Amino acid sequence: MKYSLTKKLALCIIGVLPALMLHAQDRNATWCNPLNLNYRFSYDSPSYREAADPVIHLYKGNYFLYASKSGGYWYSDNLLQWTYRPSSTLPVEDYAPAVETIRDTVFFIASQGASRIYYSTNPLEDNWKVYNPHFPIRMTDPALFKDDDGRVYFYYGCSSTKPIMGVELNASRQFDTIGSPQVLIEHRFKEFGWEEHGETNSNGKDGWNEGSWMNKHNGKYYLQYAAPGTEFKVYGDGVYVSDKPLGPFTYMPNSPFSYKPGGFINGAGHGSTFCDKYGNYWHVATMAISVRHMFERRIGLFPAFFDKDGQLHCITAFGDYPSVMPKRKMDFEKESLFSGWMLLSYNKPLTASSEMTGHPATMANDEEVRSWWSAASENKGEWLQMDLQQQYNVNAFQVNFADEGSQLKAGVSLKPYQYSIESSTDGKHWEMLVDKSNNETDITHDYIVLPRTVNTRYLKITNLQVPDGNFSISGLRVFGKGKGVIPEAVNVVNVRRDAADTRRASLQWQASKGATGYVVYFGNEKQKLYHSVMVYGKNSLELPGLNKDTPYYFRVDAFNENGITRGK
Repeated sequence: MKYSLTKKLALCIIGVLPALMLHAQDRNATWCNPLNLNYRFSYDSPSYREAADPVIHLYKGNYFLYASKSGGYWYSDNLLQWTYRPSSTLPVEDYAPAVETIRDTVFFIASQGASRIYYSTNPLEDNWKVYNPHFPIRMTDPALFKDDDGRVYFYYGCSSTKPIMGVELNASRQFDTIGSPQVLIEHRFKEFGWEEHGETNSNGKDGWNEGSWMNKHNGKYYLQYAAPGTEFKVYGDGVYVSDKPLGPFTYMPNSPFSYKPGGFINGAGHGSTFCDKYGNYWHVATMAISVRHMFERRIGLFPAFFDKDGQLHCITAFGDYPSVMPKRKMDFEKESLFSGWMLLSYNKPLTASSEMTGHPATMANDEEVRSWWSAASENKGEWLQMDLQQQYNVNAFQVNFADEGSQLKAGVSLKPYQYSIESSTDGKHWEMLVDKSNNETDITHDYIVLPRTVNTRYLKITNLQVPDGNFSISGLRVFGKGKGVIPEAVNVVNVRRDAADTRRASLQWQASKGATGYVVYFGNEKQKLYHSVMVYGKNSLELPGLNKDTPYYFRVDAFNENGITRGK
């Protein structure tokens, strides 16, 4: 039987043909969030890595990725392999960069600093110049937007009390303001639960509304913003829409449209929406670790689209599993980029050469980036071994290093991680799968696709070198496919909405036989279940961040190592 690629993608999601999707694709044309970048150590104490508030910008055939406190920026021609460009001519130690192209010139501005605007006609080179040394607005979290008619607008705001603001700029007079700044988005957490401060949107006060971004689509203006705080798992991006670039704006009830409070790494806020070479929309956003410091953050990339009703959506389901990068125009409303490679490593038995108190081996595969296994030392030869309990077809790894005990800061020369991964079918005879003994790249979320599928049961990662501190791993994640049965369908979901506070709901569903976990899909219409939360180890979910008195519909899909079963 023959299937079109569209049909294969659809069947992959419900677990019927999970392995067919990549037959006609390059195995290496996949990525896994958080993005595989050289996340730099901060200058601040304690020692932690950071990149956040991302902007991806397509200019003359290359994508440029700018992020807070990164010491530079990255470029790529395919959104997969990124080259780092250190910069001494941009304020790369400022937060929340923003860029826009006007004619053939790229303009750059970031939060605070000297309030300068920079420009370049070749960002592949670090040769930026100051365009306006005295930008008239002292602000935080800027966004530049050029309309189709050439007029330029500026959006900004980052506060738990102050609103998101906007003003027109004069592009021919060094971006002087035209008129006075206008209030565009006020705080409304009592109506929009996801804006309420706290890890579970329950602190009873306004969160931080910040990180504005503007897109225009089919004549409508989509002003995006983040809430309630960058350190929270519930960090997301909402959107208001208008017929004019400075409003008035109307809240879009599917907000937050970008939302990822479950899975290995959480958060999908303070981002930017952009169009690729093929006309596909994407949303690049901030993901949180926030253990050593609230600004310990990473970057995630997700497909996005505008539906027929003009609503903006972002797909974060299986958003930290391997996805396929398309080479054509896609219909993200109907086609999935999910590779079909399932997680094989969750809670599988682990043994280790040593364990540091408080960081046992079991923390290396609990699907929680905020916990980690640490060996007792940084010594060469420290190891972690996993038993998958049966033989699986393994396609890829994501090795997430935890930097336990590191004292490194930005500006200090560091040694990169070097390691090896071996496999065995019997635990006695080992074969080298990944040899990073000569690695010279500073990578902490290393995503490796094997050149061929390997059938194996045991896996062992061995330390050869660490930058500083102990050999430690927050996630040794193994992706591939089992040979067994997919889980039973979830056909009964009980939803209890809080009568006194309709921003909150509790869900419980029948446990699915054979399920490793679940993905809870929800939305404001039955055919628009684009929000999702991944759940491991239980058959219930608390949803505190809903919009008051807004209808919601739900579906729960079950998954295991063998595939996914769509729920009712």
